[in-house]
Amino acid sequence: MYRAVWHDLLMRRPSVLVIFLTVFIDLIGFGIILPLIPSYGEHFGARGITIGLIFASFSAMQFIFSPIWGRLSDRHGRRPILLISTAGAAASYALFACSTGLENHTAALWLMVVSRMFAGICGGNITVAQAYIADITPPAERSKKMGLIGMAFGLGFTFGPLIGAVSLRHWGETGPGWFAAALCAANFMLALFILKESHQPDSAQAAPRPHLDQWAHTLREPKVGFLVIVFFLATFCFSCFESTLTLLVGANFHLGFVRDVTSASTVGYLFFYCGIIGALVQGGAIGRLVKRMGEPKLIALSLVLTAVSFAWIPFIQGPSQFSWKLLFQHAGLPWLWLLMALTLLSVGTSLTRPPLFGLLSNLTPAHEQGATLGVAQGAGSLARILGPIFATALLPLSPPLPYLICAAVLLGTTALVGQRLYRDTPTAADAKAANLAP
Repeated sequence: MYRAVWHDLLMRRPSVLVIFLTVFIDLIGFGIILPLIPSYGEHFGARGITIGLIFASFSAMQFIFSPIWGRLSDRHGRRPILLISTAGAAASYALFACSTGLENHTAALWLMVVSRMFAGICGGNITVAQAYIADITPPAERSKKMGLIGMAFGLGFTFGPLIGAVSLRHWGETGPGWFAAALCAANFMLALFILKESHQPDSAQAAPRPHLDQWAHTLREPKVGFLVIVFFLATFCFSCFESTLTLLVGANFHLGFVRDVTSASTVGYLFFYCGIIGALVQGGAIGRLVKRMGEPKLIALSLVLTAVSFAWIPFIQGPSQFSWKLLFQHAGLPWLWLLMALTLLSVGTSLTRPPLFGLLSNLTPAHEQGATLGVAQGAGSLARILGPIFATALLPLSPPLPYLICAAVLLGTTALVGQRLYRDTPTAADAKAANLAP
């Protein structure tokens, strides 16, 4: 099945390959920085909710600008918006690199926040890439192709933390930021010279709406609005995991993170492991699972798997030393449990996005693709604002608490998916049947 995926990328649809590489390279840069923010934050004197606010600064800007970029891509085409966002990402990571090299801790924290805000403003890649895929893909294949976007996301997030750990070890504190900036600059050049336009804008149909009007217009559609809410809740829970895994593992496995390169690298490797699992699932299994189960049931299954992992992860504790050889010894059993729980989480979370966005795209008119997907990404960004603040504020009170609350939220969302989506919702199989009908 993986051979078919890569044949489709390399031979049949070179434009899909370019979008895949665009998202992949962009997410490598994102993955380089994300796991290191708690470490840098603690080094510069930030604690608890302040670290959550650093995470939230990126998402706050995405919340505002994702629907705007999506709507602009409906009006002016996908290609120019992708070029703007990739160029801005390169500049934002250069600012981040500068912040990590400052001696003044207060100035370093402020510049770090500015760099994350600027990255959020320019973070239109995923929204526009999904709209690009929708432009060139028939409805019956959209969930599968959204899986390719998810695979690029997963692979980028896989190699990003690993590259971040290696660059931190070999090039010092500013290394990860400069490496991410260089990759995003390469991404810009790739899109500039290779990417073709996928969408012929229709300004009459894609009339501009004020920001809040666009949100209201999208959320008024019953199933579209509900899918946006599901994505918000799933992303809220996952952002709680992203922003606290470094701190949770540090506490449960007695690791120190201030200036401790080895410890930071350990968590980078854990994120690498999660990304590998997610990429394998999204790259090879999504298409078959969608055909077998349909999008609504697959979304429900993903939420249940994620909820189980959330209820398990915070209670795993063990020794600080980690090696693959240690896994086969009694002392390494806690690390084995942690890897198993992270496997479950990675499978669950990787099964959420592709069917959800495939279904969302199928329920949306062609001239509204960018705007609707932009609102969904904006909802995800709002979740990434609230999730880290919520989780980092509760973690010092009781480390399992944010994870258990998220598990309950995910199970409640699963029940709503069964109630709202199982009936009268067009799936990929329905779309394929409609296309074959005389």
